[in-house]
Amino acid sequence: MLDVKDDTVQAALRRACEEAGVPDSLRGCVYPLLRDPEGEWPGCCGGGCYPCAASLADVAVRTLELLGTPRQSPVPA
Repeated sequence: MLDVKDDTVQAALRRACEEAGVPDSLRGCVYPLLRDPEGEWPGCCGGGCYPCAASLADVAVRTLELLGTPRQSPVPA
């Protein structure tokens, strides 16, 4: 399980949020995805939610890439 409070993880997450245009204040919404990187992640429901689950998944995927541990499971469409 990834330690989301680790400085390296936090730096990667900040960068991924910045790249995706996701506010830093929403980093905590990505923690569950990072703690279970190969688990079932929610996809976009089409309801116009903010933040969209797909956007959070994009941030999590990018964070894992930056950490050198890319997700192996497909991300829901």
